[in-house]
Amino acid sequence: MRRQLYLAAGTLLLSGSALVVLYHSHIWFLYIAIPILCLWLHDILQSKRAILRNFPVLGHFRYLLESIRPEIRQYFIAGPLEERPFNRQMREVIYRRSKGERETVPFGTEQNITAVGYEWILHSMIPKSPKEIEPRMMVGGPKCKQTYHASRLNISAMSFGSLSHNAIEALNLGAKIGGFYHNTGEGGISYSHLLGGDVVWQIGTGYFGCRNENGQFDAKKFVQNAKKSSVKMIEIKLSQGAKPAHGGILPAAKITPEIASIRGVPMGEDVLSPITHSAFANPLELMDFIQELRDLSEGKPVGLKLCLGRRTEWMAIVKAMLETNIMPDFITVDGAEGGTGAAPMEYSNHIGVPLVDALIFIHNSLVGAGIREHICIIASGKVVTGFDMITKLALGADMCNSARAMMMALGCIQSQQCNANTCPTGVATSDRRLAKGLVVSEKKHRVESFHERTMDVFLELIGAMGLDNPSQLRPSLIMRRVAPDQVLSYDQIYHYLEPGSILDKTADVSYMTYWNKARSDSFI
Repeated sequence: MRRQLYLAAGTLLLSGSALVVLYHSHIWFLYIAIPILCLWLHDILQSKRAILRNFPVLGHFRYLLESIRPEIRQYFIAGPLEERPFNRQMREVIYRRSKGERETVPFGTEQNITAVGYEWILHSMIPKSPKEIEPRMMVGGPKCKQTYHASRLNISAMSFGSLSHNAIEALNLGAKIGGFYHNTGEGGISYSHLLGGDVVWQIGTGYFGCRNENGQFDAKKFVQNAKKSSVKMIEIKLSQGAKPAHGGILPAAKITPEIASIRGVPMGEDVLSPITHSAFANPLELMDFIQELRDLSEGKPVGLKLCLGRRTEWMAIVKAMLETNIMPDFITVDGAEGGTGAAPMEYSNHIGVPLVDALIFIHNSLVGAGIREHICIIASGKVVTGFDMITKLALGADMCNSARAMMMALGCIQSQQCNANTCPTGVATSDRRLAKGLVVSEKKHRVESFHERTMDVFLELIGAMGLDNPSQLRPSLIMRRVAPDQVLSYDQIYHYLEPGSILDKTADVSYMTYWNKARSDSFI
């Protein structure tokens, strides 16, 4: 350290002498030299960064280039199919559809159609007109009094606070114009959710909007929100794709009077989202909770959302359905690849079952238990195009939710700053200055346009396959190249159970193993 001080002092003397000489003839030089000199001194005297101590001033260029690496790669280096989580081709189709621009592809596909993993649908020589195809479906089981006629594509869960006030408003108004639903996320029903769009109210472990002072479920407050005309369905969130079993915290500094009112929490205190629910402790109690919410909402559809983890726990829920004769009206299956929220790297990369595997397992378990026809399955996880919808429905889903594609329809550029509150497009931020850049009157039409044009392509594909209804999709109609010289259909790749096969014990041993271990009175 002493050597550094001597060096700095000597440099100051020499620099000072030089500056005196240059002062009268080159005074402009001072405006450049003095800041550089100060930066140089700061760099050699600081102790946190070795690069700056060894290469003062010049070392800053390394950090500058590192900070703009994602932008350099996105705009100048990456090919149209290289980036993740969404490549340039996927983003372009969202932007063009949301803006109503030309979306046709010139000069043939850029996909390597001979590569392992390439997929395609089997079209028919007797196609059907898209106008003949039913674009919606009914959600609601035998005990549901207010069934809901839902679009096959809807807005997935994104909370107010995670997304800006303007973003939520644009999504809700887009849903209103297009006639599809808008999931609130677990942050509660904000005023921006009540602009006329159909709403699915999601209830998480914090019970925001229906909690008492101790954070427990409050039936009276639930009724106040559940009976709102905009609320069409209620969803109990058990886990989500980006961060299953990861409780959240909203710091007191971020709680505004509006957020406090929406969530039913006090000002000036950190708000915790526990990692587990307090309203139930086992699968049987979960079924009772489902029925309680259905009764309190006067018969509206009540469902579950989960990212599949331990298969025995899911089988325990299925057993509880059979024992109580209480079933959710819908189940939203969230894949590990999903997630608009920020999460630790280990959670995002290494926890949760991918959507395809989870979708097949949950669909099979309900078929094997003989109750699939009573429950709608919603696929959520990286759904962007009509082809994505086709594949998810062929695998076992009934409809799809999309989150990040809807964010891109709002203007999201995949800057990946959702966790820093610095989203440059005003979508995933609570910064009012940034949120002002998102003009609701413009973006609501982009949300509606993306939904409409994606649904148009989806229905055209259904017609091209010779089908009258998306419910007729089967895994045998989707092909995948599994080796350079081998192509298989989905039903050849994945194993599907026969109706009731779990109950009569003829199901595949992998399913029966989990079924035999499961207990309806315990998640363990």
